Amino acid sequence: MKRLARFGILTLLITAMIITQTGCSKEPETVSRENYLLDTACNLIVYSTGNYLDEKTANKAIDDAYDLCAELDKTLSKTQEASDVSKINSAGGQWVEVSDYTRDLINAGLKYAELSDGRFDITVGRLTDLWDFHAVEPVLPDKADLDAAVQHVGYKCVEIDGNKVRLTDPEMKIDLGGIAKGYIGDRMAELMKEDGVTSGIVNLGGNIICIGSKPDGEGFNIGIEAPFSDRTEIVGSVNIADKTTVTSGVYERMFEVDGKLYHHILDVETGYSIDNDLNAVTIIADIGKSVDCDALSTTCLIKGYEDARKFIEGIDGVEAVFILRDGTVEHTAGVELNK
Repeated sequence: MKRLARFGILTLLITAMIITQTGCSKEPETVSRENYLLDTACNLIVYSTGNYLDEKTANKAIDDAYDLCAELDKTLSKTQEASDVSKINSAGGQWVEVSDYTRDLINAGLKYAELSDGRFDITVGRLTDLWDFHAVEPVLPDKADLDAAVQHVGYKCVEIDGNKVRLTDPEMKIDLGGIAKGYIGDRMAELMKEDGVTSGIVNLGGNIICIGSKPDGEGFNIGIEAPFSDRTEIVGSVNIADKTTVTSGVYERMFEVDGKLYHHILDVETGYSIDNDLNAVTIIADIGKSVDCDALSTTCLIKGYEDARKFIEGIDGVEAVFILRDGTVEHTAGVELNK
């Protein structure tokens, strides 16, 4: 057995490559701060406006955004005992009063469960509980346990009444991990803008949100990571402003048993890792839609390349870059991939 999981701390070591600066001879003045939240390395960057950077404003915006991130993690994570999600999962099918944040995120999850015909499903908590991609010596779950868990996956068992939520299957569990980071990133960027930030980046590992453009009006060059490269290589970059990109890949959390790779993108019908022709998908959309990009990137990985491309081409305002298992890089018509 070989453990292959690689985590986001390396992202911050190569920020200069993954988020490159172009179009000006002098680097703009910035305030940035790194942190480790949401099980990933985070970096918030505020750029100067014109020739002046108000450091007090920039630091307040960063402080406020990280505080909100920590608060939402406590509210939305199924591993936090006092979270809304934990309360729902332990309520035995009874109604639970939740925050507006939790209600909105669950509604978003149900929307994409419906759109994906249930391939993306937020009620996978019992299933994800069986997989530990953080373990030093990972263990493959027992097939009988997986077979039992998939019987309690089904988004139509989630009921919402105002700010009350319940699961009509008492043995079911919600896991919002597939979209929570995108939702939290959206709220962080929103708060930074309210604090006066007009040019900046929210980098939550595979989720990157660009607030405005660079001070000179040029977009940000966002690198797209090459799978299995230890975050040291990119397949190209996209130039964006006021947009968000989210990358999901089979290499993010994984381990190997008897020569077979197991990763965290699970098939809700079998309980095992999805096995198709895709290694990674990057979704690009307008700012404020990182939660949508989260759900869409995961859904595409589940579908495989041909179905995923047709799926994205049917959604207005969304573009995608697909990295296939054979190393081929494909993208939708609206993407200009710089290599």
